[in-house]
Amino acid sequence: MPRYIRNTVILAKIEGTYKTDSVPTGAANALLVSNVTINPLNANNVNRDLIRAYFGGSEDLVGTAYVEVTFDVEYQSSATLGTAPAWGPLIRACGFAETIVAVTRVDYQPISTTFESVTIYWYDDGVLHKLLGVRGDFTIKAGIGERPVFSFKFLGIDGGVTAVANATPTLTAWKTPQVITDANTLDVTFGCTCSAAGAPALVGGTIQISQGLEISAGLGVNYTPLLGDESIDITAREMVGKVKVDLTAANEVTFMATVKAATLQSVGLSHGTVSTLKMIVFAPAVQLINPSKEDVNGRRLIGFDMRVLPLTGNDDLRIVCF
Repeated sequence: MPRYIRNTVILAKIEGTYKTDSVPTGAANALLVSNVTINPLNANNVNRDLIRAYFGGSEDLVGTAYVEVTFDVEYQSSATLGTAPAWGPLIRACGFAETIVAVTRVDYQPISTTFESVTIYWYDDGVLHKLLGVRGDFTIKAGIGERPVFSFKFLGIDGGVTAVANATPTLTAWKTPQVITDANTLDVTFGCTCSAAGAPALVGGTIQISQGLEISAGLGVNYTPLLGDESIDITAREMVGKVKVDLTAANEVTFMATVKAATLQSVGLSHGTVSTLKMIVFAPAVQLINPSKEDVNGRRLIGFDMRVLPLTGNDDLRIVCF
């Protein structure tokens, strides 16, 4: 009997104890995903390289190994103020802390210690791959005309493979996003602040016409095998991003001056028109680098790479759901 790629079910649940199976269920922990890949055994194979009385190769011995998975999930709030979105456990496993303000908002900001992890169950049409102690990295993609998504890459300890029927997923916690359009999305704002109390909002600054925003968390995620232990470790964070803006001649000169002077400025993007389904991405200290001239349907845009930096520590990026 053939098996089909689209008969895939993925579950993820925060672990109470690192690398201890948290037993996610289809009813409570199912993910709504796209663009999925899995490397079920990323192994450091060791060749025996034997010399015998004839030509021919030697078998590889399977050495240290881990499992690697990637997928996208849609970037959307929970539809209830002060309730964490369905993707919350995923970003918590990427070195971010979740702060819930009742009946107001949910904030996510990076941390540098006490990282959480998830257990992932990946059902591949009758085959269950278990990943333990899972941690990862992500990129926010909010480009004009596209779905807003988180692109995740996770590493996990191999928890075994079994032949078992797929779990039945409940996906009601996942809400349909609005496409990134001029009507749905506030333009990229430079020099703004993000309100710390009450209803979230980007305050002040200068709006620039753009093609949207992309920010990568830039986490150093590594599999560390040791005698007596093996783990997935987050050991660094260096956020980067990209933006293309439609600048007047005078604004281009101003922006070039900020590049040359290594000036830091805040950048924010607010998406969504419906209360309870809105999102803000805010970075308080961004350095624009590597300017480029971009041709977009004959219009001149200016592209920049971004270094997304901490301002006072563990505030490189703030993601707000409200």
